[in-house]
Parts: sequence; structure tokens; C-alpha cells
Amino acid sequence: MFGKTLCSALAAVAAIFLLTGSGAIAQAQPTAQRSKVVIQVSDGDQAKWNLALNNARNIQADLGATNVDIEIVAYGPGIGMLKLDSPVANRVDEANAAGVKVMACENTMKGQKLARSDMLGSVGYVSAGVVEIMQRQQQGWAYIRP
Repeated sequence: MFGKTLCSALAAVAAIFLLTGSGAIAQAQPTAQRSKVVIQVSDGDQAKWNLALNNARNIQADLGATNVDIEIVAYGPGIGMLKLDSPVANRVDEANAAGVKVMACENTMKGQKLARSDMLGSVGYVSAGVVEIMQRQQQGWAYIRP
């Protein structure tokens, strides 16, 4: 009888140890950090825009669209591809629909005398494209310039 009671007590202690130990292991595991990438487009070249949009799509495909924040920042000559008559307008709208933020530099827009009404409806705005990129990098975002 004493042996049975000792075995039961040891089994209970082992069960408590395993439950407490596995709980500590689960708490010690870090949570996965969300990936963040900012893509610069300052060229008015359609091929560069297609490359940037392909990069964004490929990043989402590889990491999963819900696991990554992607922001494309356009300034200088690159802003032209965000206008209503852009040859990549459909691709920009598709990227936005997929969760990619495409941002236009308002400083460039002022310099080129462009209004928001001249731009694609899915585009977002930042006051200064270079400052946006700089701040994103300071926040730990990866930087890509195709």
C-alpha cells in the first residue's frame, strides 16, 4: 500500500512539474515580429515601377500578406506613375487592394503643380517622401530601392 501511495504521489509531482515547466517554455518563446519594408521609387520609368510592384507582391507571397507591412514611397520623377493616366495605374490599385500602401510626396506634387485630383484614388500622401523613408528606416523598416 505504501508503494502505491508513493507512486501516486510521485506521479502527481511529475505531472505538476511537467505542466509548470511546459507553461514556462511557452511563455519564454518570443512572438514573431511583423516584417516591415519601405520601397523607394524616385524614377519615372515604368520598368522601375513594375519592378517595385513585383517586389511588393513577391514579399507578400513569400512572407504572407498578413505578416508584412509594405509602403512604396514615390517622389521626384517617380510621382508621374501615380497620376490618373499612369500606365501602371491598374497595378498600383491592385497593390493597394492587396494591402500595400502607395504614398505620394506632397512636396513633389507642389513642385510639379499636381493636385490630389490628378492622382489615383488609391494613393496615400506624405508631406515629404525622403523624410518618410528616413523615418521608416529609423523605426527599423527594411529599405529597398529597385
